[in-house]
Amino acid sequence: QVELVESGGGPVQAGDSLRLSCAASGRTFSDGDTGWFRQAPGKEREFVTAIDYNGVTTKYSDSVKGRFTISRDNVKNTVYLQMTNLKPEDTAVYYCATTRGRTFNLRVTSIAYAYWGQGTQVTVAS
Repeated sequence: QVELVESGGGPVQAGDSLRLSCAASGRTFSDGDTGWFRQAPGKEREFVTAIDYNGVTTKYSDSVKGRFTISRDNVKNTVYLQMTNLKPEDTAVYYCATTRGRTFNLRVTSIAYAYWGQGTQVTVAS
């Protein structure tokens, strides 16, 4: 059984940095692509970033490009989301997700991801 567990969220001030972690059990991250999504109150879940099964190719949404970095630690079987220069509009529940298998192109739609964590809240105060 695949389980993803996010951690690292919390309240921060605008301009602060935060690192989210996504630990997996039941599979390794090289089995598929991994993405981070977020959902703010009253809004749809949106793509943030993704990393391919090789841990090499990444993709970012325009809203976080240059501020957020996705990375992976194969030894710890953990994916990280380093967030810098946080803004109030980054406030959301952040979810980690993986695809069922390896893909040829990183996907930005939530429907492409089969396994999801429970989410971790990030709140950025102005």
